Amino acid sequence: MDDLAVLTPSFRGDARLFADLHRSVMLNTDESVVHHVVVPPCDARLFRRFEGPRCRVWTHRELLPRYFVSVPYASGLALNLRRPLPPVRGWVVQQVMKLAAAARLDARAVLVVDSDAVLVRPASLDELTHDAGLWHYCKDHGVTEGMRRHVVWHGVARRILGLPDAALPPLPDYVSPISVWDPSVVRSMLERISDATGRPWIDVVASQLHVSEFVVYGVFVDEVLGRDAGRDRDLCHNYYARSPLRPAEAAAFAERMPSQALGVMISSHSRTPHHVRRMTFRRCREIARALGAKAAPFIAPLLPASEYCAL
Repeated sequence: MDDLAVLTPSFRGDARLFADLHRSVMLNTDESVVHHVVVPPCDARLFRRFEGPRCRVWTHRELLPRYFVSVPYASGLALNLRRPLPPVRGWVVQQVMKLAAAARLDARAVLVVDSDAVLVRPASLDELTHDAGLWHYCKDHGVTEGMRRHVVWHGVARRILGLPDAALPPLPDYVSPISVWDPSVVRSMLERISDATGRPWIDVVASQLHVSEFVVYGVFVDEVLGRDAGRDRDLCHNYYARSPLRPAEAAAFAERMPSQALGVMISSHSRTPHHVRRMTFRRCREIARALGAKAAPFIAPLLPASEYCAL
């Protein structure tokens, strides 16, 4: 059993961002750590260039049962032939892929990292462990009444886990672009969903119009297992806005880098220019180092810029 694995769902639209993420994983993890990337079958060729001893490319076809089929030329979209309508939207497919892949991995911990994040500090099993077990992002009272989507996610999580539907805000926030999962806990959680609903877990999760894998995992850890998830540790410094970061804003964002954050995320939806993203990541790494962390340098990605036209 490995100590640590890294898991990222991705697709062609994030291939350029994944190159930066993958490079940061190689720099900030031990040589024994494998980065697992899960992509739609039609996008696999774009990611094969990363494949090697420290990177495994999975396709949806390898993780989905046969009655799930990918929609040709629609990156990420899938059909459950047992329940073809509505189709399983891409972002729900990505959540299913995270759960299915994490359950398959033979590791003590899985670092789940989104494509639009990078690591700026070393990540190891020791770094991700506290007295009660693995760190897992949980911000108490982080979900307020106005965060309607998050409130819905909590309700869905409780329902599919067979818990009483009595959760009212404020509620814990478990959503982070960098999260730590225990594969054995993921497997127990999926069994719980199947037992509570009487259906295969993958059918249950894929049929949801609104669901968050992070909320399901967090509620399961807190309320079913009754474990301390390692509360309020900022695993990732996040920029969620839909507007591009300008250089001055990027500098101010970097200056707010939390002392314990493992990485930084600038949302792909922000359409921040790539040179600004890289500048921000470098500055965050410098601040992490100044705060006393051992930070590996953030350097150029694995692919030269001239090759990105193929992505």
